[in-house]
Amino acid sequence: MQKKIEHILAGRMKQITAEERVRQPLPHKDFRFANPFIVLHHLGPEEIAPGGQLRIHPHPHRGFAPVTFQLQGAGYHKDSAGHEKTIHAGDTQWMFAGRGLLHSEGPTPELLQKGGIQELIQLWINVPTAHKWDEPAYQSATCAMQPPVLQQEGVNLRLASGSYDDKTGPLKSFTSVISIVGDIAKGKRVQFTATPGYWTLLYVIKGAITINCETVTQYNLVVFEKENDEIIITAEEDTQVLFLSAEPITEPVAAKDNFVMNTPEEIEQAIEDYKKGVFGHLDS
Repeated sequence: MQKKIEHILAGRMKQITAEERVRQPLPHKDFRFANPFIVLHHLGPEEIAPGGQLRIHPHPHRGFAPVTFQLQGAGYHKDSAGHEKTIHAGDTQWMFAGRGLLHSEGPTPELLQKGGIQELIQLWINVPTAHKWDEPAYQSATCAMQPPVLQQEGVNLRLASGSYDDKTGPLKSFTSVISIVGDIAKGKRVQFTATPGYWTLLYVIKGAITINCETVTQYNLVVFEKENDEIIITAEEDTQVLFLSAEPITEPVAAKDNFVMNTPEEIEQAIEDYKKGVFGHLDS
């Protein structure tokens, strides 16, 4: 049976640094978390002029995984655990912060020098308490490494993580997290399947779709009921979407600044640890 829509959350603009703004549909004043999905930020698309200096400089994380879907342009990642990587349009990176690290991110030096379009989505994906203090880790997958799913003419959807359509995405997580991203041409009908009991979300990156006779336009996040298993969408125009479905983590969530823990006390400890230099050192 088809899933009902519980919420349609508009991405509103949020200032995350002095220079940078993102659209944030999650968390939202009408809906906080779909644990393990804690935050969804959509940066761009934005035009970077040649010679730009845009970069989000070193900042701390603990207790979750920031996951980046590079939609346009190219992103450069560096962290205090020694990971350093460039991803391009269609690629995905999954940084697990674990017990804590510093990382910086932004367009590649080449993109800043030449100029161009930068666009990405960053998800904050929570992990169970048992893994919050594990060692930090990093993984990435090129566009070509992500297997196609729900294949038909005019539909180009790729599986970044989890199991779907008898295929397995290249990126691994501690709990079941299915992430699918890609394009659907105008007029095409796609039927997604989600495990009953899982949190299931669909973000419209661009374009517009119809779900259950309701039109959802770009920059909106749909949160579905946990019951039932079918989601049928029709693209009203050329559309790009991010489909997410995950096993719930039924533990308390305390999220503040750049940390996702279980209690306010753990958040305060993370802030103090950052001030004391526990997260390591990173120049830029």
